[in-house]
Amino acid sequence: MSELKRADIGLIQRIIPHRYPFLLVDRVEDIDGFQSARGIKNVTMNEPHFQGHFPGKPIMPGVTIVEAMAQTAAVMVGTALGMEDRAMLVYFMSIDKCKFRRMVTPGDVLEMNLETVRGKPGAKVWKFAGRSVVGDELACEAEFTAMMDLPEG
Repeated sequence: MSELKRADIGLIQRIIPHRYPFLLVDRVEDIDGFQSARGIKNVTMNEPHFQGHFPGKPIMPGVTIVEAMAQTAAVMVGTALGMEDRAMLVYFMSIDKCKFRRMVTPGDVLEMNLETVRGKPGAKVWKFAGRSVVGDELACEAEFTAMMDLPEG
């Protein structure tokens, strides 16, 4: 069994181009090659979407939860492919079977568990299944397809 990899915020920023306020994953752990990974997002009140979503009752928008799962998947694939400092871009193609089960609010630690459904080195189109939880409570589940825009060389 190979040792699982991890990506701290420094490595994440070397793999995906997202930056504040749209970098939505703080670290990725348990990276098992192209197969699976677990992303961690510490949800804080100082995130800009909470100013308007919703005043007096801050709730993380569902689309940002799905985006955080996608960023986790991109870091997983980028780590496995050695894409540090290579300007990899990832584009959504579809989001399927998406369901929201629990509100995510400031103070929560969102854990995103991702698995590859379809994709392999050299492929442009990948499909992932994700489940986001806070503690033992399911917050969101979705399948999504993404195109990896990998630089040559």
